[in-house]
Amino acid sequence: MELNPAIAIDGLDADLLLRVGLAALIGLLLGFDRELRGHAAGMRTHGIVCVSAAAMTISVMAIYLQLGPARMDPLRLFEAAGAFIGIIGAGLIIFSKGRVHNLTTAAHLWLTAVIGIACGAGQWPLVLIGTVISVVMITLLGIAEKMVRRGHRLEKEPREE
Repeated sequence: MELNPAIAIDGLDADLLLRVGLAALIGLLLGFDRELRGHAAGMRTHGIVCVSAAAMTISVMAIYLQLGPARMDPLRLFEAAGAFIGIIGAGLIIFSKGRVHNLTTAAHLWLTAVIGIACGAGQWPLVLIGTVISVVMITLLGIAEKMVRRGHRLEKEPREE
């Protein structure tokens, strides 16, 4: 069997540590809100998904550069990540009593995987923008949703005259 050449341990450098380390921190940050709210996929799950996506991206890019375009299709990375997150998301999403539960958590895991891929690829502007926007969406919009629901319930209650 022909294998690609191994990378020596001295290939461990600051860029590699930055890509995987930042993915870990961002994954934990993205999972923090889910953890606080007691959802099924919290900090550890988001952290693992983000680090896994970053490590997979780094590995795929390295193999692609070693083997060349004639022997490797790096776009399969996205297919594999999408299929895997789809399986996890399907396991999280529950339909009960006419309501869907954990849909946001499943979508958030997909976003975490995409940000992990961007970390692995070293696409720092995308990592920054994706992280900031997702943190704003998951926290501030969660607060806004609660306010809207509270206001909606008040409108339905009979008014005292």
